[in-house]
Amino acid sequence: MPFEEVTETLYTTAATAKGGREGVVKSEDGVVEFQLGKPGSKSNPKANPETLFAAGYAACFGGAINHLAAEEGIDTTESTVTANVTFGKTASGVGLAVDIKATLPGVDPAKAEELVRRAHEEVCPYSKATRDNITVTVGTA
Repeated sequence: MPFEEVTETLYTTAATAKGGREGVVKSEDGVVEFQLGKPGSKSNPKANPETLFAAGYAACFGGAINHLAAEEGIDTTESTVTANVTFGKTASGVGLAVDIKATLPGVDPAKAEELVRRAHEEVCPYSKATRDNITVTVGTA
């Protein structure tokens, strides 16, 4: 899918990070404000950029599924989406990969797979932003 420019602003927000991966992040509206930390600490876990990306992608993808389902009169209010984000080495340095699993209780499995595929290919802004940039796999759980 070719690049699509935003032609009408629906929402804009901002967040500021100080101190990088072990610093502090704060949204302009104050809703998000916390200390970041390196991944993997069992004794003192903290959010990191990958955690935030996983949370945002999962929520956005779930919204895309719900939007498509509502257009067809399908109730997906009990659906869940898990985005597993991997941070790792690549040929040119480091990068990300995402594996998304959606659970749509009460939805025919074939229809659930179709909704997930369409959410990824047609609707979800995170999927559009990552397309052809990182590996993203999607499916139903």
